[in-house]
Amino acid sequence: MKVLTVVTHPRTNSLTFAVAERFVQGLKDAGHEVEVLDLHRSGFHPVLWEEDEPDWNNGDKKYSEEVEIEMERMKKHDALAFIFPIWWFSMPAMLKGYIDRVWNNGFAYGSRKLHHKHALWIGLAAAPEDHFQKRSYDQMMAHHLNVGISSYVGIDDSRVAFLYDTLAQNPAHIEQLLDRAYQLGFHYGKKESPLFL
Repeated sequence: MKVLTVVTHPRTNSLTFAVAERFVQGLKDAGHEVEVLDLHRSGFHPVLWEEDEPDWNNGDKKYSEEVEIEMERMKKHDALAFIFPIWWFSMPAMLKGYIDRVWNNGFAYGSRKLHHKHALWIGLAAAPEDHFQKRSYDQMMAHHLNVGISSYVGIDDSRVAFLYDTLAQNPAHIEQLLDRAYQLGFHYGKKESPLFL
């Protein structure tokens, strides 16, 4: 498959980018083609202005040049992956703005749906797993990403993977997270994999 991997973090020396690197290596080792879109370094602007506001009466509306470029980029791939830190039990504003602007009416929903076969959301959480499970934050986020976003735009095979306790100072734990990222890439698109929510 051709997998568009969207990464968002203000620092390239972050664990988020280390996870992305291992994930991409897993994809490549499994025979997939990969393009990485770094939302921060690409200069993408996440704020939706009037030019990109959905027109509910026009499913063929032309959007801003920046959005049209990203739509064309998405059309070249048949699968998607997103790697991001979890802030306030959600995705960062940069990624939310990307979805708001690019996954727009007439392209991702409305008169047309996305053609992508798979989506994987990899969220890095500073908190430990039991903190998320105690209040069902993991299930809430997984439902939002898998159903509220992916299913709504026509992606039936959407999975979520959380990497917990990312602020741990234990090198062995960090290496476990990076190994899991590799496995997520290597097993991407395999429904029988136990790695996802």
